Amino acid sequence: MTSPADGSRDPGALAGAGILERRLTDLRLDDFARDVWSRTALLTRRAGDFSDVFDADAVDELLSRRGLRTPFLRVARNGTVLPESSYTSPGGVGATVSDQLDDTALWRLFSDGATLVLQALHRTWAPVGDLCAGLGAELGHPVQANAYVTPPQSQGFDDHYDVHDVFVVQIQGSKRWLVHEPVHRDPLRDQPWTDHRTAVAEAAEGPAYIDTVLEPGDVLYLPRGWLHAARAKGEVSVHLTLGIHVWTRYALAEQLAEAALAALREDPWTRASLPLGADATAQAVDGVRERLTAAVADCDSAPLFHRTRRGQGRPAPLGPLAQLAAVDGLTPDSPVRLREALEARLEGARLMTRVGWLDFPATDLPSVARLLDDDVRTAADLGLDLAGRLLRAGVLVPAGR
Repeated sequence: MTSPADGSRDPGALAGAGILERRLTDLRLDDFARDVWSRTALLTRRAGDFSDVFDADAVDELLSRRGLRTPFLRVARNGTVLPESSYTSPGGVGATVSDQLDDTALWRLFSDGATLVLQALHRTWAPVGDLCAGLGAELGHPVQANAYVTPPQSQGFDDHYDVHDVFVVQIQGSKRWLVHEPVHRDPLRDQPWTDHRTAVAEAAEGPAYIDTVLEPGDVLYLPRGWLHAARAKGEVSVHLTLGIHVWTRYALAEQLAEAALAALREDPWTRASLPLGADATAQAVDGVRERLTAAVADCDSAPLFHRTRRGQGRPAPLGPLAQLAAVDGLTPDSPVRLREALEARLEGARLMTRVGWLDFPATDLPSVARLLDDDVRTAADLGLDLAGRLLRAGVLVPAGR
């Protein structure tokens, strides 16, 4: 499926639109959800200018000056991932680590045709992190980012599929992409393409669903399971891959099963030993099935679901010095807000977040609920003591930061 565009779009042209609509596609979110999401590949030409997010200078900065360590980088050549020892070295005086990136070794490998993969870029380059956080909040699925830097006329990886959806954003240079329909649709996290290596290779020999060259500003969406391979053209190619680690119905089934089994641990009948005799197990199955079915029907898996969801991401950055200044300078008029990406949830009198949990007296619960509803603007709205407690816990942050 191809989404044509006559020219680069103004990122602010769609008033009130989110990241997917403004920057990645020319479709409204509801149209994308209905016609494209998890169903088919989508190519959007000249989706926009991404120089504010990432560029070649950022690549050089990260590889040569940031002191990155593995596994923040992976290097591949002709479908083979190279050993970390081939591009790392000790950090030198004052940096007692042995696996920092060696920029000289990387240059030599790159000039010899190796692709450099900057992994977890949402943790090392702030503009990419902001993009991922916003897109993840918009889609309701966690988002991470890698950057692929490929020398001219080179290919890092053979035909394969990913177990997460991706948005491929071409940053610099051009790259030819060959995309084929799935041989194993909607793979789970533990169903990698290597489980279907022969079928993948055979499918890759057939007619491509998409055979195109991505130019700067083009965006390609691929649902998990869609086969793809890419090769740089006559210049260095830099592209971002935004990986959408989707929640699935199977994952929800796992949550239900885990919650039900936890409940059965407290059931004396279920804990009891089976009777003696060869037929005891077969005779017990129906009873166990009945108890398990009832436990699934009765259990509340929401707390487990939200705990797992909290564990899949990190809260928005927090500067310790700015936070200390906010605590020390707190007044009733101090502007404050809930820290972003906390996945905060009030369960009874307990506030569960990505930075831990807090219990509150009943008198504070209405104020905490207002905070979660984005109805707090100053410390006075919460009460000075409660605001101070939440600032010290890293749940509340000074507004404007």
